[in-house]
Amino acid sequence: MNVTDAIQSRRSVRGFLPTPVDPAVIRRVVETAARAPSGGNLQPWHIDVVGGAKLDELKAIMAKRVLEMPAGEPTQYDIYPKVLAAPYKDYRFQVGEDLYKALGIPREDKLARMLWFARNFQFFGAPVALFCTVARTMGPPQWSDLGMYLQNVMLLLREEGLDSCPQECWAIYPDTIGAFLAIPPERMLFTGMAIGFKDMGDKANQFVPRRAPLEEFAQFHGI
Repeated sequence: MNVTDAIQSRRSVRGFLPTPVDPAVIRRVVETAARAPSGGNLQPWHIDVVGGAKLDELKAIMAKRVLEMPAGEPTQYDIYPKVLAAPYKDYRFQVGEDLYKALGIPREDKLARMLWFARNFQFFGAPVALFCTVARTMGPPQWSDLGMYLQNVMLLLREEGLDSCPQECWAIYPDTIGAFLAIPPERMLFTGMAIGFKDMGDKANQFVPRRAPLEEFAQFHGI
């Protein structure tokens, strides 16, 4: 698989098969992804991978936690800007509408939407989970380094025939995940990621998000 194929076939998969994933593959991906660029070679990413009985334990914890605190815990960073203007607000609205339409869940069925969203915290059935944390002293440039590392992970997973779903939703349960992973106080949770083999029969995986046309986000100067 070349890079273009990996990019074009990568999706945020929201339904996984229970098929086990070879731990050696995950270790190789996590290690190789660390060739991602980082300013000053700081390599600010810290990665926790969870599977097997430990993942079953976490899923059980989260099934209870979501019922106890459906709105989540106090967050440690803003997942989205407090004021989201166009076109970004429009993009976000459209992807939500398109996804729930593909799932057959109407806008007025708030309960069904909430229950479906709760599947995030079961990793959509994935057999492997990954969490990324970062030192609290790091700033926006280092957070961009995290994104480059995680993109490497997702593309390398495609090369291995695996799929993923990056999940910033985990940022609304920082205390629960921090305790489970024993994250030291000087670090904070950025994101989680579900990893496994795509369930092609899941309706959510028939959905392909729209992307803005080139002229909407790019300008070319002198070329």
